[in-house]
Amino acid sequence: MQETSSETVMQTLVQAVLEKLGMGGRILLAIAGPPASGKSTVSALLQARLTQEGVRAVVVPMDGFHLDNRVLDERGLRAKKGAPETFDVDGFTAVLRQLRVTDRTIYLPVFDREKDLSIAAARVVDPETDVVIVEGNYLLFDEPDWRSMADLWDLSVWIDTPPSVVRQRCIQRWLDHDHTPEAAKARAEGNDLVNADRIRVARLPADVVLSEPVDISE
Repeated sequence: MQETSSETVMQTLVQAVLEKLGMGGRILLAIAGPPASGKSTVSALLQARLTQEGVRAVVVPMDGFHLDNRVLDERGLRAKKGAPETFDVDGFTAVLRQLRVTDRTIYLPVFDREKDLSIAAARVVDPETDVVIVEGNYLLFDEPDWRSMADLWDLSVWIDTPPSVVRQRCIQRWLDHDHTPEAAKARAEGNDLVNADRIRVARLPADVVLSEPVDISE
């Protein structure tokens, strides 16, 4: 496991990906971390850097595999949305295995945060894709139904954002969605930060650890 900072992580990852590509086949790369740790930002930056190197990369967020709100309501899980049990882990794992097949086009759901639902077939991974960058909270999660996913990654990254930063960002997310300060704090502390602690306690090793907070405003 290599610890590195945000100043060098892109160079480290790009070089690692190029080395893996030299061995042939499509690369599945996991970017994991607690809520609001900067996974989407790192994924987008890495995709841009790989594109500059002539590598065809697609970002696949695991949030597209949220269970629908109607299903969560039926199971009494709506207030826990974002917890491991509120995802279609079997469906997600099956798609990850499909993504190793390079001779067919694969269509994936994408989560719309504003609408609070997943949109089917909203992202395309075509046969020419070299690298699939998968980002999500539970990609390195050492609990049943999730831990076997670690075997699918050619490379894995853990974003080690301090709990205080995660807390601040989670509260701000809810403020940005028109919650009152009291409601935003309650939503963050009642669910997001519970999940963040759960992820940290049950984290599997990563190939690279990004040990500085990622600027999610980029």
